[in-house]
Amino acid sequence: MVNSPILDQVDLPSDLRQLSDDQLASLARELRAETISIVSETGGHLGSSLGVVELTVALHAVFNTPHDRLIWDVSHQCYPHKILTGRRNRMRTLRQKEGLSGFTKRSESEYDPFGAAHSSTSISAALGFTVARELGTSVGDAIAVIGDGSISAGMAYEGLNNAGSEGRRLFVILNDNEMSIAPPAGAMSKYLSSLYANNEFYSLTKLAEGLAKSLPSPIQEGARRAKSLITGMASGGTFFEELGFSYLGPINGHDLDQLLPVLRAVKARASGPTLIHCVTKKGKGYEPAETSSDKYHGVAKFDIASGEQKKSKPNALSYTSVFGKELVNQAKKDHRIVAITAAMLSGTGLNIMQETFPERVFDVGIAEQHAVTFAGGMAAGGLRPFCAIYSTFLQRGYDQIVHDIALQGLPVRFAIDRAGLVGADGATHAGSFDVAYLTNLPGFVVMAAADEVELMNMVATAAEYDSGPIAFRYPRGEGEGIELPESGVPIEIGKGRMIQEGTSGVAILNFGAHLGEVRDASTLLEKSGISLTIADARFAKPLDTKMLKDLAVNHSVLVTIEEGAIGGFGSHVAQFLTENGLLDGDLKFRAMFLKDKFVDQASPKEMYQAAGLDSQDIVEKVLDLLGVSVGRFKRKNNKSA
Repeated sequence: MVNSPILDQVDLPSDLRQLSDDQLASLARELRAETISIVSETGGHLGSSLGVVELTVALHAVFNTPHDRLIWDVSHQCYPHKILTGRRNRMRTLRQKEGLSGFTKRSESEYDPFGAAHSSTSISAALGFTVARELGTSVGDAIAVIGDGSISAGMAYEGLNNAGSEGRRLFVILNDNEMSIAPPAGAMSKYLSSLYANNEFYSLTKLAEGLAKSLPSPIQEGARRAKSLITGMASGGTFFEELGFSYLGPINGHDLDQLLPVLRAVKARASGPTLIHCVTKKGKGYEPAETSSDKYHGVAKFDIASGEQKKSKPNALSYTSVFGKELVNQAKKDHRIVAITAAMLSGTGLNIMQETFPERVFDVGIAEQHAVTFAGGMAAGGLRPFCAIYSTFLQRGYDQIVHDIALQGLPVRFAIDRAGLVGADGATHAGSFDVAYLTNLPGFVVMAAADEVELMNMVATAAEYDSGPIAFRYPRGEGEGIELPESGVPIEIGKGRMIQEGTSGVAILNFGAHLGEVRDASTLLEKSGISLTIADARFAKPLDTKMLKDLAVNHSVLVTIEEGAIGGFGSHVAQFLTENGLLDGDLKFRAMFLKDKFVDQASPKEMYQAAGLDSQDIVEKVLDLLGVSVGRFKRKNNKSA
């Protein structure tokens, strides 16, 4: 821990309420240093956390948490919050196995009243807590902290609209780190500090008017323009006021002399929904983060003095970069190819295409529903759209996938990144469900890449496929390191491939990027005289029925492997085998998939061990089906090792 005289005295937010405002300002400086120190050792979301240090201190100092419910939207900015809420001594376990989550988590602390890792949920949750309070439960005020990116998503507006029409007392803090104007500290601080010295009762309307009038005339105009920019209203009531909210701001979110009086005033006087607009700076107080293009949004471990990140050198290209480069190859051949993503331009590799074809790449912001239907419109208009969205975020656009794409048979290409278990971001970001929810849709083609070359081939396949929607999934991280061709080659739809022919009557049918684990299991079993047949399905829909029949007829044991939940590839294989009478004889069939539980953060390898899907689990499954003692096998191989 950093030497922090005031922070060392703080165990819980109640301790903050015993401090003077000057001490709170000192605490904020110490909290920022502690946050930087922690993330330098663990990696994680640094820039967003540094941007809310003062806001975190002010909220916990003014409101009576945990009775008052503080809800962080996305919650990737919650590290200072966790430090102040009894978890400081565990912060260096952040994002590690059996350590603290990188997001808020209800099971972790009573100060995390609502878990989050996807955006734009906080206002709806806050309204839920508010209604619970007014119906007699032991709940205090509800405060939602939402960023300018998250508030652009449709769900946030649904929450705002409902909260405004309900008219109940709740607070929304708009954490705006994109605006270029921050009101000057001096004049506004002077006005705010006079609030409690004045015996007059200030309504929120008067407070808002006073904030503006406290500024010099030229700055008043700048603040008016800033307010107009964020609210979309050039004159009269703001957009938020039209929805039924009292609006205050913009105020400097790094100045406690502004934050504390405003929060105290609204806590004392608000009777309905209130929005406080705070201007902050991502990465505030740490120069390498402030000057970085990504503001150190997500960082590896780093050296504090230089800011240099300690990223391990990759042994192979990432799947994401392979996708991005192959999409450029295909786009050079076909001017109809366009790409859409939802606020994940570099995360999906579309930044690579944007550099070459900027007019054909569209980042729609945090709006997955819109992204899907937007892509559908493009497809209906004669383009060949690739909709690149992480598996965990594609869930947010599922109705659009069903209603707007599948039902109409539109040829949208879904590039599904971060398929399977993803490591430090944990269960909230796991790509566990896309195989199950896409293969159930009529007319969908669903593929999964076992390696980088297969991914290139699947991009090429999707590029020329116009018969309906098609999806291909691939994992986070490095590929297998194999030599790559200049460009991908289209695969025959529904055609799998044989990897090796075995002699022991045991076949493994792989779907996706777990082929390496299957090969490792084969090597282990070979030592015990068990020779596996290995096939790569490539397609979960349509199935390669010829290959599947051959495997079933010519083997006594058949096991499927997939990095997804129950109801996916293995379920479709089982249905096919059953309907075709292939399970009526001596064939033993088992499907291996992710266990029916959410797996907490760890390394991907550790997560797959916890999910029962690593090479050793495959070995044990095969041995069990063959009636061989797993214990004897383990002892034998340990001895030989």
